[in-house]
This record gives sequence, C-alpha cells and structure tokens, in this order.
Amino acid sequence: MPALPSVEETLGYFDSLSNWGRWGSDDRLGTLNLITPEKRVAAARLVMSGESISLSRNINPEDPDPLGTGLAVVQRFMGLGEVEQHMGKGAARFDGITEQVHIAAHGANTHLDGLAHYAWDGKTYNGFDLSEITSLGGSKKLSVHDAHAGIVSRGVLVDIPALLGVEWLDFSYAIGPEEIDAALERQGVVLRPGDVLLVHTGYVARTLAEGRNDPRRPNQPGLHAGCLPFLKEHDIAVLGSDAIQDVQPSGFPTLDLLRPIHAVGLVALGLWLIDNMELTELANRCRETNRYEFFFAMLPWRMMGVTSSATNPIALF
Repeated sequence: MPALPSVEETLGYFDSLSNWGRWGSDDRLGTLNLITPEKRVAAARLVMSGESISLSRNINPEDPDPLGTGLAVVQRFMGLGEVEQHMGKGAARFDGITEQVHIAAHGANTHLDGLAHYAWDGKTYNGFDLSEITSLGGSKKLSVHDAHAGIVSRGVLVDIPALLGVEWLDFSYAIGPEEIDAALERQGVVLRPGDVLLVHTGYVARTLAEGRNDPRRPNQPGLHAGCLPFLKEHDIAVLGSDAIQDVQPSGFPTLDLLRPIHAVGLVALGLWLIDNMELTELANRCRETNRYEFFFAMLPWRMMGVTSSATNPIALF
C-alpha cells in the first residue's frame, strides 16, 4: 500500500496546491472553469452507441441509510411525508397528488459536494470568509447553484479492483497516485485537463452485499492524501467515487486531517466532489468494452445557498 505523505507535507498542500485567485478574486466555480466549451464539444464526440448508464443510487425512504453513514437520525425524516390530494378531493373527477421530500444533504445518497461544504481556518475556497457561508438563509458566496450550467465533460473511470484482481477493495484500503497511474496505463487512457475522474472501489457493492458498515468505525476505501498533487497536476475538474473520496480512517493522527481529500480539495483546489456514486454497472460495461472514457453529464439542482445537491449523473457511450 503506498506510503502517506507526512502531516506537515499534507498541511502544506493548502498553500502549494491552492487555486485561489487563479480564475479571479471573486471566482465561485473553482475547477469547473476547466470545463470549457471546447471540452464539452470534445466530450460529445465520445458518444457512439447512445447507451446511457445511471451513476446514482436510488433514494429510498424505506431504507434511507443503506451505507451506514451515521446520518440515519437525520435521514429517518426523509421520505414522502403524507402523500395527499390537493386539488379534486371529490369536487372533480381528477386529483392532483403532492408530497414533501426531505433529504439529508450529505447522507448515503449520491450527491454533489459544493465548494461551501468545507472550510479551513475560517476560510472557504478562494478566501471567502466562513461567516459568509454559514449566514442565516444559507451560503451567500458559494453554493451548488453556481454549477447551474451543468457539469458536462469527458468522464474517465479508474477501476482499482480490476487493477488488483479483486471484486472490491478491503475496507480502509488507501489508494495512492501510483495505483491511479497504473490503472490508467492498464486501461489505455490518458487524463486531460477538465476531465471528470471517477474512482471505482467496489465499496457500495460490498456494503450492500455484506451488510452496513459500523458508523462508529466508518472504514472506507478511498484516496489517500498523496493523491492531491496528482489531482492538481492533471487539472481534474470533478472527482467522484462509490465511497466518499477519502480513505477512512485517513491514517493521520490529527483530527485536522480526518478527510484531507475533502478539506484540501474543496478549500484549496476548488475541486467539486461526488460522493456515494453507483459505479458497478459502469465498471462492468467498461470491462466488457475495454472502453474507460465516456460522455459525462450531471445537472445539479439549482438551489441557492446550499452545500450539496442530490443528483443523478450519467455516462453516455
């Protein structure tokens, strides 16, 4: 398993990998700036068969926390509420049916992390003050609605279980940049600026097959902190995984580095993250066709002042 960088080196990433000011002092898009119109056009050329694969998990009110995220207390209130008639009610032959839906913003569902999700030393991405993010009424500076144009780019899957010849990674397996490079070489894919990088670990499939993880010991495979320079060097626009990006536990003795991919990625790089994706079908299709690049599209909710959006990204072949 690749060695972790030191605490000091990882803390230094907040400065050495920073994108603050790269796209202007008031920038709210971060790495989404890397997805240019030309990048979208190039991605569209990848569509050949028209086959579409969903990369999202179902949101089920009857099983709101299937991954054992520990947010079940919040998500238990997620659901349809009382489904009721609101129009006809016997006065006409038709009825209109409505409900209220409540979703834990960062629970087990597939969701996009906006740049307001994490702060470091009182600052969020691009130096915005934390007080502007946690203000009454929601984030005033950074929010998922900033991605209102959608996230449309070239998607690349990195299949780590296939590289290692296993069905899924062990809980707490730490993926290093060397393994990402090895997987890309095995798959015959070269990363390009503005790509959406999806990391398949098998975590969701294993959890659903073997049972929920213990929320008191949230062990998950994922990237270790040494991958952060790799993400910056390759100008990745969006990072997604079938876990939460960060290996858990992180391997660091300090709580400050509980989730360095989240902390450094969101705050310093302005890197948007997609947690808890469903990548099993995509991984199987990529293996069958030996094709690991595809047209990627995701349309986050245009909600202002929020740090997250439930979402249903797709891979189009």
